[in-house]
Amino acid sequence: MIFAQRPHTGASPDATPATATHRAISYRTTGSGHGAIVRLMSPGDLGHLVKPFVFLDLFEGESSFINGMPMHPHSGIATVTLITEGNLRFEDAGSGKGMIDYGGVEWMRAGGGVWHGKEMSVGTSKRIQGFQLWVALPPELENASVDSQYLESGAMPEVGPARVILGAYQGVQSPVRAPAGMNYLLVTLPAGESWTYVPPKGHESLWLSVSRGALYAPDLVDAGEMAIFEPGNGSITLKAMQRETVFVIGSATPHPYDLALGNYSVHTNPQALRAGEAKIAEIGVRLREYLKQPQGSTSVPVFK
Repeated sequence: MIFAQRPHTGASPDATPATATHRAISYRTTGSGHGAIVRLMSPGDLGHLVKPFVFLDLFEGESSFINGMPMHPHSGIATVTLITEGNLRFEDAGSGKGMIDYGGVEWMRAGGGVWHGKEMSVGTSKRIQGFQLWVALPPELENASVDSQYLESGAMPEVGPARVILGAYQGVQSPVRAPAGMNYLLVTLPAGESWTYVPPKGHESLWLSVSRGALYAPDLVDAGEMAIFEPGNGSITLKAMQRETVFVIGSATPHPYDLALGNYSVHTNPQALRAGEAKIAEIGVRLREYLKQPQGSTSVPVFK
């Protein structure tokens, strides 16, 4: 992870809308890449600044890379996989089958423990792009049961140029069963157009990441970058530059708990982490035994 604090320098008067709120960018990063995946934020670095948002990957490449994703565990968090280009298929015994394309979402509340990684597969597009976000869960949910949702793009409500992925914005509520106190929007702005985000009261954490195009925010944020804004509750006005720009933006009431970190887990305290990791280990034993059986599938979508 590469990140640095930069002073706010603003932009030329003709570069940003006259109504822009100059809420400074505190940190920005282009992350560290590995194949089709760029790690923009981890719980051990920038996640401490914008928790409950603790992890962000930007993935982009040939759709076939999804076939190489191994089964892996989580506890204490929810993962949000959001498609910004192309499509993927989903298949889960508890949720059925379908296709997720631009604006479609997989929500996986790992809670007390889950192994997953094979519920998504290659769709009809040759290329795929999107974000995976991790959200730290509050104590009442961090060791709770698993909850999965697969929402096709048509199910995601819109407010102007934004799709409401998590939370509620301007009276529009996302269907995702996320904890209260956080918003996560997917925004597409035509070249030259501006849009103002007004965080709900108490949403002092604010960040964004651009997947295509470039924004004045009011400093320039290019594709592949993540920007974290100074704490506060002020609105920001964002302007797309010479081409259509696609980005995600998140705001939240700050997560008032420490981050207890495991290899695949994020919890609010060491005791909850130990419980989550013990559950992961127990599920892993059952999963390996299942896969040894003649009827065992090598593409178990979700094991809990």
